[in-house]
Amino acid sequence: MPLNNEVGLFVPTTNVWDVGQVYQANIDNPQLVELLVRLYQNINNVAIALNLKDSGIYYLQEFINGQIFFPNPANSSATQVNPSQRQVYRLVINFGALPNTAAKSVAHGIVVSVDTTFTRIYATASDTAGFNYIPIPYVDPAGNNIAISVDATNVTITTSSDRTNFNICYVILEYLQQ
Repeated sequence: MPLNNEVGLFVPTTNVWDVGQVYQANIDNPQLVELLVRLYQNINNVAIALNLKDSGIYYLQEFINGQIFFPNPANSSATQVNPSQRQVYRLVINFGALPNTAAKSVAHGIVVSVDTTFTRIYATASDTAGFNYIPIPYVDPAGNNIAISVDATNVTITTSSDRTNFNICYVILEYLQQ
């Protein structure tokens, strides 16, 4: 099993090529051909790394974020479109203010099926007048907890105390569709 520092996608940043003789070379020069092959390989490596990155984009519409999950163990290789990877989708919901000791639901608009699996469900809430900020789910030692859940239609946040001073809340959903 690889250690955490042995996994990932890394593109070298110090490629060094001897290009001194290229300026006098004709198109059939083996050094020019070698340089072009190496340039092509490095551009390909950059494209692969760029396509496999986890994008820091948080849109209000569904977005493929660059994360890739292992093949679905429920499917055989014959039933999957691409058995080697499953793309992760991200959706941000502008939830509005938190409720007062209640549950509040907001429609997420995701087409949920038996193939949908959520990988991350989280939120943050901002009290822009009092300059207070909390993560959701939130656990308070005094029992003033905030829970978040998702069903086929809605995101629901439940507060056990008055949290209406938190007037901005962004919910981030990340999920698989296969």
